[in-house]
Amino acid sequence: MEFLDFELPIKDIIDQIDKYKSIEDETNVNTTKTKTFNLLQKKLHETKKSIYSNLTPWQRVQLSRHPNRPYTLDYIKNISGDSFLELHGDRNVSDDKAMIGGFGKIDNQTFMIIGTQKGYNTKTRQFRNFGMANPEGYRKALRLMKHAEKFNIPIISFIDTPGAYPGLEAEERGQGEAIARNLFEMMSLKVPIIVVIIGEGASGGALGIGIGDCILMLENTWYSVISPESCSSILWRSWDYKEQAAEALKLTADDMYKNKLIDKIIKEPFGGAHYNPEEISVIVKEEILNSFKKLQRLSTDKLISNRRERFYKIGKFNS
Repeated sequence: MEFLDFELPIKDIIDQIDKYKSIEDETNVNTTKTKTFNLLQKKLHETKKSIYSNLTPWQRVQLSRHPNRPYTLDYIKNISGDSFLELHGDRNVSDDKAMIGGFGKIDNQTFMIIGTQKGYNTKTRQFRNFGMANPEGYRKALRLMKHAEKFNIPIISFIDTPGAYPGLEAEERGQGEAIARNLFEMMSLKVPIIVVIIGEGASGGALGIGIGDCILMLENTWYSVISPESCSSILWRSWDYKEQAAEALKLTADDMYKNKLIDKIIKEPFGGAHYNPEEISVIVKEEILNSFKKLQRLSTDKLISNRRERFYKIGKFNS
């Protein structure tokens, strides 16, 4: 398990516990029932409670990027098992590895599952382009969503991206147009769309697959037009003010819910999703099925009308 800088007090206690347990292996003396061991366990619980109950926006951003945090493919594997059939290519340029999609079953219901995927190590991060999709990724996603609409299959969109790929070649192939086309087309899709933000939700890269009838957000995730680092570099000409930027951007799940930009916050296991990927997958699965049952009752016209209305309201203010 890797630890973030603010989690180091937890790591220190865990190291002490592990060292104490090693004594048991060397001496065959049961140390887990001693007073010292119990005190260490109590201290660990209290330290975790103190840290995770008072997280700042920047610390939540850090947790959303935790290298041990489950990614899109982990959720797909845990909630749909071997039923997932991945589909490839935008039928125009190539198959973008940062954007995945395909059919999968959750219980007895088939879904079209789409999402951005990061890598687990240096090699796979390069393979997945660090979760930053190119234009062909968004065009592939739209092709699959249109395919789902044709067969009346609901859509699930998992979001975890630091943004769309900003390279020159991506712009040459129409990055802005591809994202804008997705926004336009998703507004009118005739099937339910459930969006789940499982990590980072940055800029148009996230919004390009983020138009939905129900938007769920995990507790330690963020959703914003810009990352704290980029915001800091623009306003202060330095990344040193990223913590202030994270606070000002109001990007946490709590902020999104207060501003009525999402429908529900999904609570994570104590300490974050990376502490228990199986448990959070079960919770996400239940939330998806509950949301689908509600959306299933709506007529197609009502579904589209509600979807458009929720996004029309964003940004309105009284003069």
